[in-house]
Amino acid sequence: MSQDEPRAEVPLLNIANVLTVSRLVMVPFFLLALFAGGGTDLFWRLVAFGVFVIASITDRIDGDLARKHGLVTDFGKIADPIADKALTGSALIGLSVLGDLPWWVTIVIAVREVGVTLLRFWVIRRGVIPASRGGKAKTLMQIVAIGFYLLPLPPVLIFVRWVTMGIALILTVVTGIDYVVRAFRLPAAAETP
Repeated sequence: MSQDEPRAEVPLLNIANVLTVSRLVMVPFFLLALFAGGGTDLFWRLVAFGVFVIASITDRIDGDLARKHGLVTDFGKIADPIADKALTGSALIGLSVLGDLPWWVTIVIAVREVGVTLLRFWVIRRGVIPASRGGKAKTLMQIVAIGFYLLPLPPVLIFVRWVTMGIALILTVVTGIDYVVRAFRLPAAAETP
């Protein structure tokens, strides 16, 4: 196809967007399962963990499908990060409400996520700040850490929660600083011929 030929419009209703929306729909079910039985019922905690894992997997699949099959849409570009933040944000807040995760951890992650999102909108006219390897590693570690907090681990394995969440926190802060640095370099890079 030459550059002059119009590209076929990607339908809004496609498998990648359906998976993204399904992830958003799973968030309330995840929260219901998390808080069922006061948040301590073994069965419901396992259900919450299962819903969280399935929703997290759809995040990986929808992005891969969209890129591989040319199903990238403006809706998907906006809805996908919203779905990601809704899932991880609700999990962090839910765990903090239950007293399983200290509030300061949730606040640090939330401030970084909101800050980077606002930063992306602020520089959007000058360019896009693509997700970095560190950002992808941060997301993976947050998901793994949240998964360990959702699972009813025996006391001898509780340290695994802190180790994974500690790594996730370090990556969260470091990649947040990296996004700020890249945002301030972006206007200069965009002006160079």
